[in-house]
Amino acid sequence: MSSYGNYGRAPNSSQQRPITVSRLAPSNTTNTTMSGLFGSAATAASSATSTQGELSKDVQVANGPDDSISNLAFSPASDHLAVSSWDNKVRIYSIDQNGQSSPAAMLEHQGPALDCCWSKDGTKIFSVGADKAGRMLDLAAGHTDPSKAQQVAVHDQPIRSCAMATVGGSPVLVTGGWDKTIKYWDLRSDKPIGMLECKDRVYTMDVKDNMLVVGTAERWIHVVNLVNPGASYKTIQSPLKWQTRVCTIFSPDANGYAVGSIEGRCAIQYVEEKDQSNNFSFKCHRQQSPTDRNMSNVYAVNAISFHPVHGTFSTSGADGTFHFWDKDAKHRLKGYPEVGGTIAATDFDRTGNIFAYAVSYDWSKGYQHNTAQYPNKIMLHPVIGDECKPRPKTTKR
Repeated sequence: MSSYGNYGRAPNSSQQRPITVSRLAPSNTTNTTMSGLFGSAATAASSATSTQGELSKDVQVANGPDDSISNLAFSPASDHLAVSSWDNKVRIYSIDQNGQSSPAAMLEHQGPALDCCWSKDGTKIFSVGADKAGRMLDLAAGHTDPSKAQQVAVHDQPIRSCAMATVGGSPVLVTGGWDKTIKYWDLRSDKPIGMLECKDRVYTMDVKDNMLVVGTAERWIHVVNLVNPGASYKTIQSPLKWQTRVCTIFSPDANGYAVGSIEGRCAIQYVEEKDQSNNFSFKCHRQQSPTDRNMSNVYAVNAISFHPVHGTFSTSGADGTFHFWDKDAKHRLKGYPEVGGTIAATDFDRTGNIFAYAVSYDWSKGYQHNTAQYPNKIMLHPVIGDECKPRPKTTKR
C-alpha cells in the first residue's frame, strides 16, 4: 500500500475514503447534498443575467496529479471522479457535499495514462496508456490499491482511448490505439472478441448507446453501429481542415457528434443523410492579436462535453477558457475568463450539476514548454441556474 504515498496521506488516514459497494450505489440525493457547492438561489439568478460566466465558486480538487492530465471521467452511478495523467497514474476521488475531494483509489501504468472510463454501473474503472496496456480496478470487490489492478487489453502501440459499450447484450471494453485498430474486449477473456481496422492512428473516441465515433490522424472519422461492431457504418474526413483533437457524441440523443480541431473551430455533424442539412461549424477559442486588429491568435479545442440533461455542450481549449453552447439555437450560452493555463480535459457529472475541468499542459507547444511552474490542477465548477439550459424555443408566426 506504499504507493498511496503520492496522495499525501496513509491509507488508514481519516482523509482516505476507500470506495465500498454501498457507496457505489446510485444516489437519489445528489441535487440536495451538493447544495453547498452550488450556492444559493440568489447567486443562481444573478449568474443567469449575463453571457459572461464567473469562476468565484469553483473548487480545486485536493491532492491532484503530479504531471499533465489526459482525461477526466465522472462515475455514472456515484459521486466519484477518475483522473488519468502523464505521471502513469489514474486517481479516483470522492466528492463530498461541499465540493471537497478526497482520494479513494488508484491504479498505475508503466507509462503515461492516456484515458480512463467507468463501467456502466460504476463498480469498475478502466484505463489505457502508453505502455500499450488496458487495465481494470474492481472497486466493488474492495480493490483500491494499484497492486489489485488487472490487465484486460493490449495493443501493438500505445492505447489512446477507451470506452465501455454494450455489444450483443454484454458489457465490452472498447480500446483505440496508435496501431490503427479498435479492439473489443470481453473481460472474461484475454483475447479481443473483435477488431476494426481504422484509417490511421486513433486520437479520440466516444461511445453512447449503439454509436461509436472514432477520430484518427489525417482527419478521418469512423462512425460504427455497435450492432455490427466489425465494420464502419460511415467513414468521412472531418469537415474541419486541421488535425482533430476530440469527437464527442450528442447527449441525450445519440444522433450525431461534435468535432474539435487545432484550428479553433468546432463542427456539429449528424450521422444520417436526412439530417445533413443541420450540419454546421463555428469558430471558437480565438483571441484578437494585441498588436494587429486584423489578426487572431488561434487555439486548439481540446475537449467537448455534453450536458447529460439539457443536451447543450461545452468547449474548452488551449486558450485557457471554456464556453457553454446550444447547438440547436446555434448560440453561445456562457463564456468564462481565462483560468491560468490550457484546459486539457472536461466532464459533467451524471446530474449535470458539476462541470470538472483540468488546467494542465496540453503539449501543444512541445516538451520544452512543460515547465515546473505550469499549473496542474482539477477544478469543479458548480453549474448554477440557467448556465447550461438551452434557449427557449420560439415559434414563427
